[in-house]
Amino acid sequence: MQEKRPISGQPSEPIPEQSGNTRRAIALSSFFFAVLQSVCTFFAAVDGLRLIIGVGSVVVSAGLATFLDRLHANWIRVPMIVLALAGSLLNLAILAQLRRLRNRPASQWRMRPLSPHKIRMERWQMVLSIATLMLIVVEEYFHLRTSGHL
Repeated sequence: MQEKRPISGQPSEPIPEQSGNTRRAIALSSFFFAVLQSVCTFFAAVDGLRLIIGVGSVVVSAGLATFLDRLHANWIRVPMIVLALAGSLLNLAILAQLRRLRNRPASQWRMRPLSPHKIRMERWQMVLSIATLMLIVVEEYFHLRTSGHL
């Protein structure tokens, strides 16, 4: 009787378990780098919205002060302060992430100098975010002094 030979190109023995672990590791690392790329894409897409977030945060915390003075109720005041705080902190976090990514040695070879307009816009966003945080602190301080509670 003649021995059965495997068809060419197919292994004669089952694939060892170690190969499955290697494939799993490759798949997980690919997924990890895909998630990292998505985060970078998100921050690149948000690039144009940062100024709107900064201006919106200042408007929410300062521009509506006269209207909120008439309706100085916690159900309006607290969500507005939370939104202003979240917007300004998000804006500062995005600016910090951009600066960190730009200063990495791995990204230096592809960096183009920033235009003066872009530098000016990033500075404005930072100033507006810090101003928003300061206005929130001032508002909470005076609210505590006048009403006795936050």
